[in-house]
Amino acid sequence: MIVSASVPGIRAAVAPLRERGPVGFVPTMGALHEGHLSLVRIARKEARSVVVSIFVNPLQFAPAEDLATYPRTLDADLDLLRAEGVDAVFTPRAETFYPPDFSTTVAVAGVSEGEEGAVRPGHFAGVATVVAKLFLAVGPDVAVFGRKDLQQAAVISRMVRDLDFPVRLVIAPISREEDGLARSSRNIRLSAEERRRAAAFPKALFEAAGRIGKGEPAESVAARVREGLEREGFGVDYAELVEPATMKKVSEKVPGAVLAAAVRLGNIRLLDNVSIEGER
Repeated sequence: MIVSASVPGIRAAVAPLRERGPVGFVPTMGALHEGHLSLVRIARKEARSVVVSIFVNPLQFAPAEDLATYPRTLDADLDLLRAEGVDAVFTPRAETFYPPDFSTTVAVAGVSEGEEGAVRPGHFAGVATVVAKLFLAVGPDVAVFGRKDLQQAAVISRMVRDLDFPVRLVIAPISREEDGLARSSRNIRLSAEERRRAAAFPKALFEAAGRIGKGEPAESVAARVREGLEREGFGVDYAELVEPATMKKVSEKVPGAVLAAAVRLGNIRLLDNVSIEGER
């Protein structure tokens, strides 16, 4: 497995892989878990070679957010990727990936503006910018993202379409723990008591999505979800029924609609979403 921290280095590593066939790519911020590894396995099915990036992207963190405390476990991550047979890993350093006079931003209007975009202004400009740079560095044929970050998937899909990136996107199902909690690198920072309580979050979403799927009014169900989670001690940033390609809020059951939510438990934000047509 080749590991490179430079753009020229990863391009040199990928060039012979491309001669063998399609290249799959999984961008990550490290602190890898089974959810990430499931994306790697999907990429292996979709392509001949697999490249993974590990980069905690400073552009997508606001000053008050957890950039400094975001878990970093590079050596353990590399061991996991070797075991999965990954061909190359790109580990750029922020100071070289974003030189001091870096001044270009990729902004995706509309789809980035509600939900996470409203709670975290500037977040998706940071996401779109880093993914564009990663695509240009690696040059993948296929890129795999998880559905847990629903709005991120929508933003990247729109960017790929609008800017004609020659990359096919695969959006993978959410990987969950046994109690239903969506896997996330931030979960390890929950205290034992917080981790126990966290299971109430997906449970509430699945129950609410089922009620909406049976025809109950979406807005009243979502309001009850917010109230119930607040009673359980969660801080609720949003819980809304949305159309996932556009992230526009919808007020009634429509095909493909998803109940998306973000909550805070202690200092940790948890994201999740459930289709009203059942888990996909």
